[in-house]
Amino acid sequence: MREQHPVCVVTGGSLGIGLAVCEVFSSNGYKVVNLDIRDFDATPPHAEWVDCDVSVVANVARAIEQVAAKHGRIDALVCNAGMHVSATIEDTDEALLDKIFNLNVKGAYGAIKATLPVMKKQGAGAIVVMGSDQSFVGKRNSFAYGLTKSALASVAKTTALDYAPFNIRVNAVCPGTIETPLFHNAIDKYVAASGENKREVVKEEAAAQPIGRLGQPEDVAELTYFLCSEKASFITGSLHAVDGGYTAQ
Repeated sequence: MREQHPVCVVTGGSLGIGLAVCEVFSSNGYKVVNLDIRDFDATPPHAEWVDCDVSVVANVARAIEQVAAKHGRIDALVCNAGMHVSATIEDTDEALLDKIFNLNVKGAYGAIKATLPVMKKQGAGAIVVMGSDQSFVGKRNSFAYGLTKSALASVAKTTALDYAPFNIRVNAVCPGTIETPLFHNAIDKYVAASGENKREVVKEEAAAQPIGRLGQPEDVAELTYFLCSEKASFITGSLHAVDGGYTAQ
């Protein structure tokens, strides 16, 4: 049976930005399907969790196919699943490079490739990949993470051009420093290694943003929803910074 409500698939939607994305789509009348290895702590209304290791292309393709069979449509896809690694190229061994590339890039590849036939059949669809301020600029000690986020920027642009004739739009949302569990995990690791005070480190991170504060998951989620809405019907193939002005410097 065809789902009456629009359907949004989110990868990595159980925490942080992904959870905020699930919540904003849910609050706007979407049926939301979250592909993640971790369940929601509290499931948003009109949302469901599908246990899926997005880093394995076959797994995410199978999950997308099941969503399409169950709901009869996929109106929006948000490729959010990802991990962060702090390391130079010398400190990044091949296994670590494979791990972050498989989740951040191949996970998006698998989800997009499996979703496109559904959207082509519908004659419409919107896809957002979650980039980073590192889709625009380089940062120290961030070889592998920056590599993946640059790759996702290219994914958004090339896929937008290839599928514009099918009325499928593809954009990248590029968050800066957002206060999420991922952010706090990174700060905790830094503090453990450096011995610095966490409160002071967080304060310094906030001060490094021209707007003077850390971003919140909702800041990213609202833009993501807008880009998937009809109000953004002429926007495709573009990269949208949500970084408090960081990359404008």
